[in-house]
Amino acid sequence: MKIFSAEQIYQADKFTIEKQQITSDALMERAALQLFHWIHDKMEGAPITIHLFCGIGNNGGDGLALSRHLHGHGYQIKAYVVNYSEKRSKDFLLNLNRLKERKVWPEFLDGKSGLPEIGESDLIVDAIFGIGLNRNPDMWVVELIKHLNATRAFMLSVDVPSGLFMDKISENDDAVIQANVTLSFQAPKLIFFLPQTGNFTEHWEILDIGLDAEYLIQTESEFYLVDKPLVKSFYRPRQKFTHKGTYGHAAIIGGSYGKIGAVHLTAKACLTTGAGLVTSYVPKCGYTPLQTGLPETMVATDANEHEVSRIDLPLKPDVAGIGMGMGTSENAIKAFSAFLDTVDFPLVIDADGLNILFKKKELLEKLPKQAVLTPHPKELERLIGPWKDDFDKLKKVKSFSKEYDCVVVVKGAHTITVYKDKGFVNTTGNPGMATAGSGDVLTGMITSLLAQGYAPLQASIFGTFLHGLAGDIAVSGNSYEALTAQRIISFVGKAYVELFRNDQPGTEEK
Repeated sequence: MKIFSAEQIYQADKFTIEKQQITSDALMERAALQLFHWIHDKMEGAPITIHLFCGIGNNGGDGLALSRHLHGHGYQIKAYVVNYSEKRSKDFLLNLNRLKERKVWPEFLDGKSGLPEIGESDLIVDAIFGIGLNRNPDMWVVELIKHLNATRAFMLSVDVPSGLFMDKISENDDAVIQANVTLSFQAPKLIFFLPQTGNFTEHWEILDIGLDAEYLIQTESEFYLVDKPLVKSFYRPRQKFTHKGTYGHAAIIGGSYGKIGAVHLTAKACLTTGAGLVTSYVPKCGYTPLQTGLPETMVATDANEHEVSRIDLPLKPDVAGIGMGMGTSENAIKAFSAFLDTVDFPLVIDADGLNILFKKKELLEKLPKQAVLTPHPKELERLIGPWKDDFDKLKKVKSFSKEYDCVVVVKGAHTITVYKDKGFVNTTGNPGMATAGSGDVLTGMITSLLAQGYAPLQASIFGTFLHGLAGDIAVSGNSYEALTAQRIISFVGKAYVELFRNDQPGTEEK
């Protein structure tokens, strides 16, 4: 599913109006009807007061049109116009007049108005600002937003929570609506998934307002939302007349004294995700733990007892995952550098492999094409430098990916896989996965998919989705706090099965 920019959404509106030969207010009416049906399906005529706060642009026009439909179906409404400018959109004025024709008179709010009284059991509809917001709200509007957030009433935002910008971070969190639900027109917004903006809505849903399919299909976007249909299109079913060699030989390289468990988790995840063969390469201290704890893998050891000092694989693998628990000693750095000189197969680099790249940035030039890097936020900052905000971070990741021709898996609540100018936003996973070893498991899963012949970008998107899905299944009926990396691995099989359940896409909840 594509994630469009504000400009692309405006162009989609214009294209739809011209191609379908409709007026702009007719398109607004579609949006208002979809909003009404969503509320009506949930409320079923419940006798509560619905407070609609409408700006003076098209988002406010949506709110006024919605007010008309709610009033016409017997709902008790109070409509307010947040009068923050003398400029008004044409369709706002049209819907204001339509509402007045039904003897509904909105209350106009400005800097001299008092704050409306709202009960905890009431519903607030936020239609103050839309995707076109380009300046900080006036302080009286900020005070209104603070008041609305403090009421504890259920908050429903139209398209985006008011106060959020589409391409930068708000300077004042108090100036942003804290929505319980955001109903987004036609497509989700990137701001729903970024750490600095995603926390302003608990839940989002998409409302189809009939924007023209030709435009939506043909228009390229920078970001895509990863959902089941996309991942299912990648999936390669196993065939009857195959053997373990068909599904690739993966090497898992890393570990040091006290950190052999990281390799164990990665290797086990690699096997569980479907790699045919796995060889773990570790210092000597890891031999017995891996041979006894994970008998399905082969184990090769370094001559060094406590750390990897030279990487001498007994067989050439189809892919390697490297870095977990390896440390960043001089021995480890030399071993990693020498290993990169020999690599002509896909590579997944995690943990200390990334930290070594930070220490010796010249090694980035040695990476094989489309190497997969899986940094957590601090590792990412070491690689690309500090960023101003989440938008700046993604810009820098794209530049880094283009410069070194690598896939970067930006781990987070919504992991974003970046390759050059494209970003793929993951939709699975939960807070319980913020636990030791979870990243090692992800590395093993991506390495496994590469071994099975998936392309690096596909393997990264698929592996991230499957990893989060396994975590979601694992935590079902349990607390987030109790989730462990080993439990995530144990649910990978069920995650594969879950891919083929017929669920409705298009919703997301924290």
